[in-house]
Amino acid sequence: MSAIPAHNLSRRLLRYFANQQIILLVVLLALGIFFTINNPIFFSTNVFANILLDWAPLTLIAVGETFVIVSGGIDLSVGAITGFSGIIAAFVMRDLNHLMWGEPATLLVGLLVTVIVGSGLGFINGILITAMRLVPFVATLVMLGAAGGLSIVLTGGAPIGDGPANAILLTVPIFGPFSIPVIIVVVVVVWLGLVLHLSRFGRYTYAIGSNSFSALVAGINVNRYTIKIYTLSGMLAGLAGMFFYIRLGSGAPTSGLNSELDAIASVVIGGVALSGGVGVFAGTVLGALILTTITSGLIIIGVAPDWKQVVVALLIAFAVLAQSLRLTNRSAS
Repeated sequence: MSAIPAHNLSRRLLRYFANQQIILLVVLLALGIFFTINNPIFFSTNVFANILLDWAPLTLIAVGETFVIVSGGIDLSVGAITGFSGIIAAFVMRDLNHLMWGEPATLLVGLLVTVIVGSGLGFINGILITAMRLVPFVATLVMLGAAGGLSIVLTGGAPIGDGPANAILLTVPIFGPFSIPVIIVVVVVVWLGLVLHLSRFGRYTYAIGSNSFSALVAGINVNRYTIKIYTLSGMLAGLAGMFFYIRLGSGAPTSGLNSELDAIASVVIGGVALSGGVGVFAGTVLGALILTTITSGLIIIGVAPDWKQVVVALLIAFAVLAQSLRLTNRSAS
């Protein structure tokens, strides 16, 4: 066999290490080793279960944000929608509990409420952007203020409980570190990954993000699909609100606090370009897992969680650098 020329070998290595998913896996492995060395308890089923409970709602929100950003938009309202949806569901489930409905039926109704409320608020975002011609940043910022403010007004800032008493038991792991809600989230995430990469809806999402005018000329109803994308983002944020309710046993206006920032960070770290049209679904999932691993790991080794912001900032910088390397590599090809 002939030897591979040095310049071809270096190009292959550059292409390999510029792969965002490989970088993220290496970072995740390095974090696991670092935290385990500093505190062996990190490498345990209980810790992994706690990380997954943090990861699941963040991933739901980040997945919705992925669709939005790939389409060339931004959604700043997902955190507020998460809290508001959870609160409305908490009120409904409290009333149903007083009416002596069974817990499974009450939780199912609560789930439907979060889906309807989240989807409705996401739909309004889409209308503001398409019909009212507001830029996504402004439209979703308006929704953030409205939903967040209503959450405080309706609850007085206090959590709403007195719902199904055993809902929190659903977070107990049943298969290794996986609980029933986490397993459901994994199934939803896998399905949405297939939708983004294999369905017409996904192809249109990429097309709109790459060039909305070209997509329109190609026959894609850009406004209709934009509304669908923001409705999906709102629905997933609503589902995250239900997840928070199950985990905490109540609906609180602070449930989705700053979730939009962590979601956007997960998307960027995962390699999705903020300019739209570029990104891999798996990157977002890994990005969210890295963020939740950092949070739990820092607490376990006794470091102030505030350092998480510093680590995340560095990861975002490296993610942007990786994107630049990938674009440079493509140009060189």
